[in-house]
Amino acid sequence: MQSWPAPEVPPLADTGLPGTGLQLHLYDTGTASVRPTDPGATARMYVCGITPYDATHLGHAATYLAFDLVNRVWRDAGHRVHYVQNVTDVDDPLLVRAGETGQDWQELAEREIGLFREDMTALRILPPDHYVGAVEAIPLIVEFIERLRAKGAAYDVDGDVYFPISSDPGFGQVSGLAPEQMLPLFAERGGDPERRGKKDPLDAMLWQAERPGEPAWDSPMGRGRPGWHVECCAISIEYLGMTFDVEGGGSDLAFPHHEMGASHAQVATGERPHAQAYVHAGMVALDGEKMSKSKGNLVFVSELRRAGTDPMAIRLALLAHHYRSDWEWTAPQLAAAQVRLARWREAVGLPDGPPAGPLLDEVRRRLAADLDAPAALAAVDHWAGRALAGESADPAAPAQVRALADALLGLSL
Repeated sequence: MQSWPAPEVPPLADTGLPGTGLQLHLYDTGTASVRPTDPGATARMYVCGITPYDATHLGHAATYLAFDLVNRVWRDAGHRVHYVQNVTDVDDPLLVRAGETGQDWQELAEREIGLFREDMTALRILPPDHYVGAVEAIPLIVEFIERLRAKGAAYDVDGDVYFPISSDPGFGQVSGLAPEQMLPLFAERGGDPERRGKKDPLDAMLWQAERPGEPAWDSPMGRGRPGWHVECCAISIEYLGMTFDVEGGGSDLAFPHHEMGASHAQVATGERPHAQAYVHAGMVALDGEKMSKSKGNLVFVSELRRAGTDPMAIRLALLAHHYRSDWEWTAPQLAAAQVRLARWREAVGLPDGPPAGPLLDEVRRRLAADLDAPAALAAVDHWAGRALAGESADPAAPAQVRALADALLGLSL
């Protein structure tokens, strides 16, 4: 599957700014602590992608922006980044939406994936090296399920194939939840704890046997289609191997999605951990509730763009919140971001300004400390205020600040 075009990231050294970035520390859900990331020459990251039955809303955008910052901080620290993202282009929500609207499910998916690419391009999100759809990955997924079956970590319920969580003694280590906390979330987030014939209510489906009127593919388990959790697991192992640096997504993916994927991977390979850190972005709300396709309380990036909103103002509005926080979108936040963007652009348009080196140090320090983007923005605000107040010392500074805002924050000034 084709990704979106990459924006240019200006090398800061070419502008005369010194040094490289700092070691990135991130909050790991599995250990409930902020820990240093420790990539080799190549940092490896997997971020769970969209189910393409509706356009990109601000909750999506905030999540992908968070991991765009991870990508940029690692690059600034001298790492190459190997980034993989999936697209769940066959799944129940997509098929339901297609049925409700009378559309072909493949055409619906293709259209929404195209719109997602446009939104990511406009927001200057660095694209993944591998952008992989579930449909194209079905041979990988089938092969992976066969590995689990060979280890006795799969069983049949009326033609559907399930993964027994009892096969992984470490089950629960990603989310840190007790079984009584898992059960309601499993039911809420696509699981089927009430299914008769399962060995444990939390066992997750690996392969769903063909249902009338639904797409299906041949496999050794019979015709059908893959479960959700095994999709990301098989794709991540194929392109990144085990023990990659970061698996990311929204906080609603910690359980069951990342928990199940980790167990699938660790049982199938005999290695652990699946990922070194599980990093989760907070939820964005509207009118008091989490933005959700099922609730319909969405603000779409594409609609804001069509209304003439500068994508950099949207990006700034999202950056104003710490990636792990849950927060509520309001129109005044966008207005404030537009004012901030205009102020920064005015400041970098001056013939000179305060030296950019101290600002670069502060932005690097803040981003390396669990992506503290709000504090990084405040540092740029301070520099812009000094520049607009007439504090001038360095004719190179405005261009340098433009470059560091671009390279580290993804903002085109």
